Amino acid sequence: MGSELEAAYDEAWAEPGVPRRHYESLIEALRSADLAALAATVMESLADDAVRFGDSTFVVDAIPRIIPAQEWEALERGLLQRARALNRFLRDAYGAQEIVAAGHIPRAVIESAEGFERDLAGHLPEQRWPAAIIGFDVVRGADGEYLVLEDNLRTPSGFAYALAARAALMRALPEEVSQPRPLAAPLWEGLEAVMRAAAPARATSPTTVVLTDGPDNVAYYEHALAAHELGAVLATPDQLAVENGFLWLNDELGNVGAVHVVYRRTNEDRIRDERGELTGVAEKLLEPWLRGNIGLVNAFGNGVADDKLVHSHVEDFIRFYLQEEPLVRSVPTTSVHDGAEEVMGKLNQLVVKPRHGHGGIGVVVGPHAHDADLDELARLLRQDPTGYIAQPTITLSVHPTIVGERLELRHVDLRPFSFAAEEITLPPGGLSRVAFGEGALIVNSSQNGGGKDTWVMPEDPS
Repeated sequence: MGSELEAAYDEAWAEPGVPRRHYESLIEALRSADLAALAATVMESLADDAVRFGDSTFVVDAIPRIIPAQEWEALERGLLQRARALNRFLRDAYGAQEIVAAGHIPRAVIESAEGFERDLAGHLPEQRWPAAIIGFDVVRGADGEYLVLEDNLRTPSGFAYALAARAALMRALPEEVSQPRPLAAPLWEGLEAVMRAAAPARATSPTTVVLTDGPDNVAYYEHALAAHELGAVLATPDQLAVENGFLWLNDELGNVGAVHVVYRRTNEDRIRDERGELTGVAEKLLEPWLRGNIGLVNAFGNGVADDKLVHSHVEDFIRFYLQEEPLVRSVPTTSVHDGAEEVMGKLNQLVVKPRHGHGGIGVVVGPHAHDADLDELARLLRQDPTGYIAQPTITLSVHPTIVGERLELRHVDLRPFSFAAEEITLPPGGLSRVAFGEGALIVNSSQNGGGKDTWVMPEDPS
């Protein structure tokens, strides 16, 4: 693992013993710090604030990731461009499919996507931004270039954990450390603007519901915090009812009222299940939405753009819909079906993912896999080549991370969030995610990963 870590782009160190300029203040302040005590203070703060992910306190490393202003501005421009193009694609995918007619993406790729909702073909409600909230999984290659690994347009999570990480670190770190740009105000302002924009025009005092599965959802902490900050009702699907095409809420106190905006945060986000029947969530939301009586954040049908094979065409979307060149590239993605011979010949060099998977489940990182795992993967690919995609193994950038009483290098990615209302905004930073295992490349919290506060600095050092 050592050679791989050495080959990765180091976020904090220009060379051994020499910090990058934007890390100098932090590194100097930490020279005499008790790292184990600092880590414990951060985790105690998170526990005191009841920041939970599933059944456990969300794990945050105490060493923040720092992004200089100029670097962030370039990434921001690229992700805002990407958000515009993805929303244009969603409307087109359920409309005229002009991008198909122009030959930039096969119709079969769109309509075979697990998230493509046939009920919406030709019937997608008028909505400028179907993906009002997008979470981008951004990685950094060995040369330092930012790349988008995945786009998350259904119910992306993590912004509340970014805020929790910021609060915990601000309490724990020495005061002399340079301060980042604020994150909470632009994030909540963006979310509030999204909810206002989603409300039907005739709703003068719209009622907003944050729809959750309840405490069993691993991100329930985020659902509850969002509802609190929005002044919204936190409700489960069983508290909703449809009557004459309108959506009604019956809360725990027996209060009944009309609902105008629903922020969907349930695990079930499909219109129909495996049997072709309406899902429980669609039974409550689909008719009022199609009739224009409620707004949805995010819209049904966005899963078509979450699809990992569709992801390989996002640069085409930017060129076709915006007539611009992509400012941030995607990680190259290949259908196993289309490139079977090449993929099967180098499974030990590639990352192979289920086309419709999420949360790192089913992902095989070829260079880290055992021979038996690769043999099983080859069997699965021969059995269902259309169900998988392959990507080159990106040596994710590394960041100093507290392991015990020492700083060790661990791989990180970044999830920033766009919010689309009148315009699209991207709050500065987001949630960096870290893989705590040495050399591990899967950063999901469910697989021994955690979070890092992400600081965008006010201006570059002179």
